[in-house]
Amino acid sequence: MLRDSFGRVATDLRVSLTDKCNLRCTYCMPPEGLDWLPNAQLLTADEIVRLVTIGVERLGVTEVRYTGGEPLLRRELVDIVARTSALSPRPQVSLTTNGIGLARLARPLAEAGLDRVNVSLDTLDREVFKRLAHRDRFTDVIEGLAAAHDAGLRPVKINTVLMRDVNDHEAVPLLRFCLDRGYELRFIEQMPLDAQHGWSRENMVTADEILNLLSGSFDLSPDDLEERGSAPAERFLVDGGPARVGVIGSVTRPFCGACDRVRLTADGQVRNCLFATEESDLKTPMRAGATDEELAARWTAAVARKRAGHGIDDPSFLQPSRPMSAIGG
Repeated sequence: MLRDSFGRVATDLRVSLTDKCNLRCTYCMPPEGLDWLPNAQLLTADEIVRLVTIGVERLGVTEVRYTGGEPLLRRELVDIVARTSALSPRPQVSLTTNGIGLARLARPLAEAGLDRVNVSLDTLDREVFKRLAHRDRFTDVIEGLAAAHDAGLRPVKINTVLMRDVNDHEAVPLLRFCLDRGYELRFIEQMPLDAQHGWSRENMVTADEILNLLSGSFDLSPDDLEERGSAPAERFLVDGGPARVGVIGSVTRPFCGACDRVRLTADGQVRNCLFATEESDLKTPMRAGATDEELAARWTAAVARKRAGHGIDDPSFLQPSRPMSAIGG
């Protein structure tokens, strides 16, 4: 097992397929983009599947989430998903995406074995979308959501980051939009993972504020707390259910004590936390001829060093040098 010194066991593997993205969301990267990793530094599709197989067959991974950057930009994505879903024991296979290209790929991904998707959508206003993402792709995202739902990739989950005086007035309309279409909305506190290092606590819309915004229009009641387990979202029944809304308070309501996630970057580094400042290299020994047993041992040793929490409230906290696009959600 991937067990750390605090007794937590990592069973949820997040795998970044690329650091590239076709949006330039202001809370992630500057309008001009970033210097992408050279292709030679990226794991190949075979290397990705090999490491995922080690995780599933030897180390107890039960969920595999493919992320980016933007994973739909990875040409081999459908093949990677198919090979992952064919593993035994079969893991749950999901995808976090900005939705651009999903209208075309939703059905092939479902046929390859993808179970569900999380799609980022921060606004229902096309002009606000253009201002936030520096790209006019709002319609593509909306069409991608519908295609994913029609392909059976359910529940389609939407991830929304509210920003003060930018889109915080859209909390209620966004929830109504999701309720009307059978999507599950999850609000996420803005985290210090932007490439510009411009994050500030004062500008972050907190979990408490989000719940207050929603409570004026909906009756929210906590979902069964025993069912949350290691899930990052606190879920609330909307108007008695069965529809739910989630709030991920990564900063103000940390859930580090129950964390079961481990991350693999697009260039083959193990990360124990989004906010980690240390990484453990699997790519170099793999390319040097390491056996599966040796790679599993390295991975196990890396997770054993996982810290108790992300430490954002600690005065010594340092924002990771890698931005979110290079880490993978």
